[in-house]
Amino acid sequence: MAKHLLSKETYARLKAEVAHLEHTLLPEVAFKIGRAREMGDLSENGDYHAAKDEYGMFNDRKNLVLGILENSEIAGPPTPGKVAVLSTVVVLFDGDEEADAETYLIGHIEEKKNGIEVISPASPIGSALLGHISGVAVKVTLENGATVGVTIVQVSH
Repeated sequence: MAKHLLSKETYARLKAEVAHLEHTLLPEVAFKIGRAREMGDLSENGDYHAAKDEYGMFNDRKNLVLGILENSEIAGPPTPGKVAVLSTVVVLFDGDEEADAETYLIGHIEEKKNGIEVISPASPIGSALLGHISGVAVKVTLENGATVGVTIVQVSH
């Protein structure tokens, strides 16, 4: 399986999230389940079912994050000016006006911040942009077979 490349900050945040889930949220919800069980008939006990659903949601998130952490590594420093994992890239699709330029972060979805849309480095557009510099026009073959032109306007790290 390919490694997830994460920033140090995101890796630390995810580790802290797992600890919070394991040591705070899941025990709290387990306590709620126990209290709801004491109320009697579980088939008509809304508190019990809600707590079980909440526990499942938190446990699923914990397992998802653990899977990301187990298959991740910290991204190395990018080459200045080149698109790499964790680069913020401003691109212009062929046929669009300059005012329609779009900004993306190339990386794992857990890197999302400041409202900037994230593109996976494994996606057709993300992988086509990797290694290129500002001003370069790249042809991208999308998953549906269509080809689209993308010009890299700006790269920052």
